Order: sequence, then C-alpha cells, then structure tokens
Amino acid sequence: MLDSVSINQLRAFVAIADAGSFSGAARELKRAQSAISHAITALESALGVELFERNTRKAQLSAAGRSLLPDARAVIARTEEMKNRSGSIARTGVPQISMAVDVYFPRAHLVECLRKIQADAPTTSINLRMTTMQGGERLVLDGQCSFAITIIDVPEVNPSAIERRWLCDTQMVTVCAPSHPLAADAAAIPIDEFRRHVQLVVTDNQPDAQKTQMSVAGERQWLLNDLGAKHDFLVGGLGWGHMPEHLVADDLAKGRLVELERRAWHLRPLTFMVSRRRGEEESSSEASLLRLIGNLTGK
Repeated sequence: MLDSVSINQLRAFVAIADAGSFSGAARELKRAQSAISHAITALESALGVELFERNTRKAQLSAAGRSLLPDARAVIARTEEMKNRSGSIARTGVPQISMAVDVYFPRAHLVECLRKIQADAPTTSINLRMTTMQGGERLVLDGQCSFAITIIDVPEVNPSAIERRWLCDTQMVTVCAPSHPLAADAAAIPIDEFRRHVQLVVTDNQPDAQKTQMSVAGERQWLLNDLGAKHDFLVGGLGWGHMPEHLVADDLAKGRLVELERRAWHLRPLTFMVSRRRGEEESSSEASLLRLIGNLTGK
C-alpha cells in the first residue's frame, strides 16, 4: 500500500542509489545499516517492486528502481520545500496581500511585479480582483480588499472612509480602426469632428455608482463595462476611443488600429491612485508590491 510509504524510506532509497551501497547510505544518513536495509524492504513491499538487484555485490538499481528514483527525489524535494515554508510561516506568519486593480492598469507590468513578489516571498498569499471604475474602492470599503489601484478621475465611493495617494501615470492615446472615417483625416482633428462619431466609453455598471466618463467628446456614446470589449469594438471599426498606450501598442504597430491626432484638445495621462481605508497602515508585503507597481518608468 502506497499509504505506508514514509519519507525516511525514500531518503534511504535515494541515499543508497547515490552512495552505491547500503553501508554508504547508512553513513550518509547516520543510521544503522540494518535500519537502512529494513527501510528498503518495507519500501519495496509497499511499492510491490524490487528497487535493487539482489544478485550483485554492489547496490545496483533494478529497472523499476531506475524508473522510480526521479519520483523519490521529487517527493523529498517537495517535502523539504514544505518544511522551509512552514518554518518561514512559524517565524513570520503568512504574509497576505488582498487588492483590487483597475482593468486599465498595465497588465504586463502587474504580472511582472506579482512574479517578483512570488519569487522573493513564496509564502505570500495573494487575493487579486480585477475591477472597473468604483468597483475597487467598493471592495476596500466592504473589507474584501486591503487596497485598490484606482483611476484618479473616478469619484471616490466614500471620501470620509477612503483615502487616496498617487501611485503612477501611464500614457493614453486616441485610436480607431483603419476603416473608420476618422482614420482618413491626416490632419489634427477638432473636437467637433470627433463628436460626429460614436465614442466607445468604459463606465461602471453598478446601478448606484456615479457614472465616470473621462475625456468624453459628445453625446454619441456606446457605454461598455469591459475594457476588452472596448478594444474589440475599436478594432472592429464600431467607434473611436481613448486607450492606454500599452494596451494598443501591438495593434498600432500591426495596423489594426491607428492613432488619431487631436486639435486643441489635451488628453492627460491616466493617473492611478492607491485607495485604502483611512488610518489603515500597509503591511511590509503590500509596501514592497506597491513600490514595484509604482515603478512604471518606460512602461
């Protein structure tokens, strides 16, 4: 029965294979040779195979032993990893990061930051929610997230309970499909011309949320609550709109979208803020992640 296999039996198996003898394994593991022999007998009985050839003076692996040796090494390695993790947790507790991030935030940069946190602190537990508009601050207010990365232009859900601080900026561009009428205009386009065409706008779909419309030109709008849908509609030629530069860089390079030059109409960078309940201190893990996330230079 595999349930009867112990980690000490697997250690004896690997030690014999590495040392080439039962006596060498006994010295390596600082155990009596009889204990090593008993461990292998019990392991072979549990696995139902012979791990070593019985007709040789040297401890020589059988075909089954050669096949199972990598598995034994893997189980031992995972056990050591578990011991190290538990030791770290016992010393410092389980670091936790619970956050909401607006869908406009540069996704590749976020992935890079989370990957680094995982590598530097593998015991960290991360709860991540991707949200739009006021959704992140609502999760913070409800206690489901410790902080949210929010767009500055989005009205605060509850200014008396939530405080914000600047995190970083990212550039915005105005785009449409090559087939769209605005793409034919090589000169800078006045705002009145933009108003003649449908603008695709991402907004909050919560029934009681304050509707946020950033850099909207006129009344001809299609309101969406999904940034991916806005991107697809732009590529499909269904309207024009503002997009974070990092999200459409590949589309612009491959000609799926074209950038439109605005005349006498300034489009500010998209500014991200960290939203947190007032008076709540950030943990060291949160501080480390936010330092990484805020470093958007060149992104």
